[in-house]
Amino acid sequence: MSIQTVSTTSFPGQRPGTSGLRKKVTVFQQPHYLENFVQSVFDTLGDCAGKTLVLGGDGRFHNREAVQTILRMAAAHGYAKVLVGQGGILSTPAVSCVIRKHGALGGIVLSASHNPGGADGDFGIKYNIANGGPAPEGVTEAIYQRTESIKEYRISDAAAIDLNRLGTSRIEQTEIEVIDSVADYAELMQKLFDFDAIRALFGGGFRMCFDGMHAVSGPYAKAILEGMLGAPAGTVINGVPLEDFGGHHPDPNPVNAAELIALMAADDAPDFGAASDGDGDRNMIVGRKFDVTPSDSLAVLAANATVAPGYRAGLKGIARSMPTSRAADRVAEALGIPAFETPTGWKFFGNLLDAGKATLCGEESYGTGSDHIREKDGLWAVLFWLNLLAASGKSVEQLVSEHWARFGRNYYSRHDYEAVESDAANELMASLRIKLATLAGQDLGNYVVDFADDFEYTDPVDGSVSKQQGIRIVMSNGSRIVFRLSGTGTEGATLRVYLERYEADPTYHHLPTQQALYPLILIAEQVGGITGWTGRAHPTVTT
Repeated sequence: MSIQTVSTTSFPGQRPGTSGLRKKVTVFQQPHYLENFVQSVFDTLGDCAGKTLVLGGDGRFHNREAVQTILRMAAAHGYAKVLVGQGGILSTPAVSCVIRKHGALGGIVLSASHNPGGADGDFGIKYNIANGGPAPEGVTEAIYQRTESIKEYRISDAAAIDLNRLGTSRIEQTEIEVIDSVADYAELMQKLFDFDAIRALFGGGFRMCFDGMHAVSGPYAKAILEGMLGAPAGTVINGVPLEDFGGHHPDPNPVNAAELIALMAADDAPDFGAASDGDGDRNMIVGRKFDVTPSDSLAVLAANATVAPGYRAGLKGIARSMPTSRAADRVAEALGIPAFETPTGWKFFGNLLDAGKATLCGEESYGTGSDHIREKDGLWAVLFWLNLLAASGKSVEQLVSEHWARFGRNYYSRHDYEAVESDAANELMASLRIKLATLAGQDLGNYVVDFADDFEYTDPVDGSVSKQQGIRIVMSNGSRIVFRLSGTGTEGATLRVYLERYEADPTYHHLPTQQALYPLILIAEQVGGITGWTGRAHPTVTT
């Protein structure tokens, strides 16, 4: 067993996006590609002697091979200890939990989140810092700059570690501990929620369905829902992680979780439905014949947070990504606490959470979380809803309808145009930026534009500035259209168009969402020229 120094040359385009570096599996399988990026992370971190690294992934294709490579590189870099999930598995929330509990320097997450898996699918890697959250832009930029100049990497020639066996072993001078993937996370959940009340809920005949989407959250849901909380066997469906997610797209929305949606629409549907994504950080909440938008989910949980033991002291603030609806802002105003609007990307919440300025956070792409870790957390949100259902004795639809009656309804939808030709997508955004100065005051059908801008964020903690985070067209009545290019895909560009209309009158709270938003949909096409630029008459996915 010895440490080898391997000569290499840089690969173009290893710049981490909002959620790390994501490429096709075949790109990561190129000789030296993964090694270059990992060495660039380690070089950026510097001396790691005496430090602990956490490592795990969502189990997608190439996960195990990548774990073995990173273990041998971590040993070559001089880490004292690496905590790796059994089977190479750790959900993204669990990585954050383990980093924080064990005082690790940071962690490496192997995941492309909700992107498709399999040999022809996507793979990803990101670094999380000591607070458990994604590395901030200063760190990711330094990593990228290092990838541009890398000439060599260091790696041990040790044999592969048995990832299935719990316990410790060594590579060089580094202790490798294979840990139970669920234990630390489950322990934390018990501290936050009233498990006795949820057990009583299930004991009273309450039925739910959790769709693991053959992704990483399946084992967590089985251990906690069916094991610790006494939900009947079979409550968790598609609960075994598969390298290709069973050939499905592990994105918990009404389109990709069609099996769950159909089940919840049946006359004999369970009382409650939920799903999570590839790496376990997203959630979808469904009632009987009733879907809950992520924006509404955040707002409802915020308004009722004190039912859960971990939040009985109240909330310090609520943070949401800019494209997320303003429903949570209305709750914050009623509670007399701050509401923060950040760019998309969970890393922007980290400073607010660390500074004690916010307790709950959410983004419209089915991500919700709190200050318990520094990632969004799918199963956490499901447990929060279960705690609320147990405490209130009400249905999902009752809780949401009562919330609308109190705060008004923010009709909300996201239209995704996936795999758009990148140049066309960038030109669409450039054309919108040219129009910004002339939009204010324009009469657009049923609406008058109050202001239009390219969202810019100044972090209230460290003063850092993030520009060009999405184009906003805000109407005089608060309705909004937002245009943004997503950084999570691996083919072309994804144009996301967000539409929001506020309705105070309960008489109009139960219109079909796309009908309620139709005038804004027409304006988005009129102003953005979406069909002309993308060649698409309709979005790929509507959520």
